[in-house]
Amino acid sequence: KLKLNVTNIPQDGQYTFEATGRIVNVRVACIPSRFGETYTLRLLDPKKGLVPLETLGFPKAIHEKLAELVKLPNGLILVTGPTGSGKTTTLYSLLITIVGKERNIITLEDPIEYELPGIVQSQVDPDHDYDFARGLRSILRHDPNVVLVGEIRDMETAQTAIDASLTGHLVLSTLHTNNAIEAIPRFLSMGVSPYTFAPSLRAILAQRLVRTLTDECKADGAQCDPADHNTYNGVKAVPELLIATKEIRELILMNEPASAIEKVAKEQGFMDMRDWGKIFVQNKITNASEVMRVTM
Repeated sequence: KLKLNVTNIPQDGQYTFEATGRIVNVRVACIPSRFGETYTLRLLDPKKGLVPLETLGFPKAIHEKLAELVKLPNGLILVTGPTGSGKTTTLYSLLITIVGKERNIITLEDPIEYELPGIVQSQVDPDHDYDFARGLRSILRHDPNVVLVGEIRDMETAQTAIDASLTGHLVLSTLHTNNAIEAIPRFLSMGVSPYTFAPSLRAILAQRLVRTLTDECKADGAQCDPADHNTYNGVKAVPELLIATKEIRELILMNEPASAIEKVAKEQGFMDMRDWGKIFVQNKITNASEVMRVTM
């Protein structure tokens, strides 16, 4: 909760309100600034944040592969991207795909953004020494089949997630990297062993949100200004999905640089966000300036 009598330190809080039969959660962040406090509000609407995987708008090839991956009995699946790129929405959609199929699913989040029926959700509490590392160790004592870790921030959490994925659990989590390939050296830089990380990794999904064109701007010959907000009417994720093949795992074991991993991945058919962005432009989903904005 925000302390209304305190104005000289950053604060976080949240509240809820009812809108057309549903409860919308609002996360509030506040920082002191030169002319007073500055607030940022983030709306967490379950109508938009809890959607089936097939409605996220991923290309068919990626949607079908993700649906296969989330049915695996074990392994590590990472979703990466900047803050606000839809990572949590994607992870929730993956869980919705398998909920109710005799799998014990437990999440560890900071904070819990949406209520997921049929899933046990736990929230970290640093004030009481309940962080991601400790929470993950506790969750594993509850015999989960699938574990979602909101974010992997340190070596202890990373290694615990890897160990869990190697002992019969499917682990899903997020990182903050610019693309899928960069997630590999980022993970290793935390100090985890490549000898356990390589065999645990199943896939890495990176995504960025681009604004989608209005029907008027999709029309042939339309002259819409890319800088005008009226050109757009929604957002869609431009993805890239790296599958951890045998060859990719061998490169991780040998501590090969990201450039070598990308070269082999491309030879195996890997398409990065620029490749998918070109297809989005060709299909008039968005324009070239939007793709450049998120992939530069």
